[in-house]
Amino acid sequence: MNEMPEIAGRKSIKVMVEAGETYWWCACGRSKSQPFCDGSHKVTPFSPVEFKAEKSEDVWFCSCKRTNKKPFCDGSHKKYAMG
Repeated sequence: MNEMPEIAGRKSIKVMVEAGETYWWCACGRSKSQPFCDGSHKVTPFSPVEFKAEKSEDVWFCSCKRTNKKPFCDGSHKKYAMG
């Protein structure tokens, strides 16, 4: 079975990350703390993706959960029409 994550949003989420900090990106799409994990994946086959910031900067995280560059946006959300 090839289960797909839920689409949490249809645009990227800009976050200012801090150098040396670790972030856990939600891969299941169920988190209420998008783009980050809140533990909602525990009833899914998905696991959060760890991201360690090397420098303080703005980062664009994926919210559609279809990116090929996890956890970052690659524009995949543009394939999903609003509806």
